[in-house]
Amino acid sequence: MRTPLVLASASPARRTTLRAAGLDPIVIVSGVDESQLVDLPPAELALQLAELKCAAVAGRDDVPPDALVLGCDSVLELGGEALGKPTDAENARARWRAMRGRSGVLHTGHCLREAASGRVAAATGSTTVHFAEVSDDEIDAYVATGEPLHVAGAFTIDGIGGAFISGIEGDHHNVVGVSMPLLRELVLELGHGWPDLWA
Repeated sequence: MRTPLVLASASPARRTTLRAAGLDPIVIVSGVDESQLVDLPPAELALQLAELKCAAVAGRDDVPPDALVLGCDSVLELGGEALGKPTDAENARARWRAMRGRSGVLHTGHCLREAASGRVAAATGSTTVHFAEVSDDEIDAYVATGEPLHVAGAFTIDGIGGAFISGIEGDHHNVVGVSMPLLRELVLELGHGWPDLWA
């Protein structure tokens, strides 16, 4: 019998990644204020935000009782600093000027909860991202597309920004926003079969 998956995220990239892997998540946006957590190490910040999103959705009446609820959040660590979504276009430009030619670590927190029992499995996936030496003109043009304004670290690997990523070390899906191998491990940890989530 199929186990429903609820995605506690508005991210179209996460939804697309899950669908490409054979899952058809029910999307229920958490509405969690991501600015409420400060002064945490980047990997811990990503995990705590994922846990908050998951908890905010898991208790709602519109969640199927037999569902697994997935909360995710991504944070880019650059030079020890946690970078979420940029505040505006100028902030995104400044980020890219700082990131070009350098490497950062994209942390994605994953929290999976059984709606019925409240049991939780959670972990953070981390992938090293190498940024290309991009010009000021390229940065201006990229920011003008609007894409980097809506994503952690001000970049995507699966969109326009993909050309500015010279390589990664680790799971590609984690950079998009949900690590499929890590999610499978969490599903198994809660005693479910991975194929049971396939649509």
